[in-house]
Amino acid sequence: MERLCSSPLHENISTALDKHLESIHVVQARRKDEIVNASSRQRHGPPRCQDERVVLALAMALRALCLATRKVRTVLWCAFQMTLPK
Repeated sequence: MERLCSSPLHENISTALDKHLESIHVVQARRKDEIVNASSRQRHGPPRCQDERVVLALAMALRALCLATRKVRTVLWCAFQMTLPK
């Protein structure tokens, strides 16, 4: 889009994209933790209190990803509108 404008876009656009990517990485890490926790729980018996913390961490990461996705959609729409010819 910067090439279409022939000028750099606002810094908030790249910041929103970076935060979205970071949120994706956090969700992936929390999901891996949940999988590891679930597989170790099957080997060692009854569930523990830590299981809830892992699931809550994943839920919070998904919430942050949802918010970041909404923001990045809006930012990309604005950037697209800025690149359209007048």
